[in-house]
Amino acid sequence: MIFELPPLPYQLNALEPYISEQTMSYHYGKHHQAYIDNLNKLIKNTKFENMPMEEIIIKTAGKSEFSGVFNNAAQSWNHTFFWNTMKPNGGGEPTGELKKKIDRDFGSYDKFKAEFINAAVSQFGSGWAWLAEDKDNGKLVIIKTANGDNPIAHGLIPIIGLDVWEHAYYLDYQNRRADYINNYLNHLVKWN
Repeated sequence: MIFELPPLPYQLNALEPYISEQTMSYHYGKHHQAYIDNLNKLIKNTKFENMPMEEIIIKTAGKSEFSGVFNNAAQSWNHTFFWNTMKPNGGGEPTGELKKKIDRDFGSYDKFKAEFINAAVSQFGSGWAWLAEDKDNGKLVIIKTANGDNPIAHGLIPIIGLDVWEHAYYLDYQNRRADYINNYLNHLVKWN
């Protein structure tokens, strides 16, 4: 199986002014493409060659001998997921069943938002902030992961994931990670 860079669900400039076309061009066109290319090279002629990406992530998570495969598979998956958690004119509170679950598990959307922002701001170095659901009990949790790690490597179902690697925001926000996070939640997030 050869993995390819999936198309974005919007144009490179569609998320402006919150994420610039320049950032999207580098982030999607260079960083995401590099993860895909590296993954294809690493899995060629291996037992992972014909596996779906999610299966590669699960089978390589926590195994140091496969760290390169895991990192590139997870980052490829994370970025595809991330692009699809945003839309032009997004943001704000979710509705329906997800809103009920957020109120149940966090007390309110405002409490969820504060906890999510704290997780994303406090992720030291490169990583991600996630809202995920525990498969076993249906409870929503906020986690942060380093580097390319993600919820599916831990038996969780991701709902949203925010990239807090510097390449995701530095051209637009420099060291103002909190502004980037707030703009994601207030103007970009796409609640599914």
